Amino acid sequence: MFKKICVIGVGLIGGSIAKAARANNTSETIVGFGRADDLENLQLAKKLGVIDEFFTEIESAVSDADCVIIATPVAATENVLQQLKPFWSQSTIYTDVGSTKGNVVGAAKNVFGEVPANFLPAHPIAGAENSGVQAALVDLFVKKRLIITPLKNTNSDALNTLRQFWEKIGASVSLMNVQEHDSVLAATSHLPHILAFGLVDMLGHRDEQEDIFKFAAGGFRDFTRIASSDPTMWTAICEANKNELVPLLEQFKTELSKVQTLLETGDYAQLSELFAYANTARQRFLAQQTL
Repeated sequence: MFKKICVIGVGLIGGSIAKAARANNTSETIVGFGRADDLENLQLAKKLGVIDEFFTEIESAVSDADCVIIATPVAATENVLQQLKPFWSQSTIYTDVGSTKGNVVGAAKNVFGEVPANFLPAHPIAGAENSGVQAALVDLFVKKRLIITPLKNTNSDALNTLRQFWEKIGASVSLMNVQEHDSVLAATSHLPHILAFGLVDMLGHRDEQEDIFKFAAGGFRDFTRIASSDPTMWTAICEANKNELVPLLEQFKTELSKVQTLLETGDYAQLSELFAYANTARQRFLAQQTL
């Protein structure tokens, strides 16, 4: 499919893409690019066979590449696009894997004046609380959703090729507009991470935190698993999607206030109805995951 893929940012997601691309024979050569201070990680990626070669100079990294994947934190996207601009090729497909898309589109417009037709913002709905190339998984995207957010001027051939690439490494591809993507992901991914971080922060500052954590059971572990995610990355995601997150947080505060009122007034019948509805709604979610 591709002769050469260049992965910019060979961490969990970038490394997993490289592994999956190699395992599914979607590229003859896979190279990585990173900053000079990321040299140790790049060397490890090559040692592990995740990439064939690595570069710390962008021109060499993207030379002859027919697919360039930006797998850096979302806050770095504009800087990466600035570095790519002098070497931008109309015959290359450029894409990213950021958790927010509005800021990625904005970054492209800041750099190029408009989003290039061969730059396709995308987002794999997959991940793990661990980070770094050593955490990369060859099957990370298998049976996971991948969202592409094409624009009006997006090159249709590039879109079809990128779609085929993700499908070949196991993902289920959907198309969505930018605003809808950021709204949906704020509710289903970004807000849950904030809640998990917030709960652990609250309990961690309690005087009796040692006993709280000692006697916490599986429910606490399951709910707070995502609080082990990279704080720097999630701070950047929250900053990028704050316009969607702030109204959601207000809505969630209203929901918590409703639960509090039901407890204070002893309206356990209504509380049970709330729990029952949530239970049913989650079953609908689980059923969709098997489709």
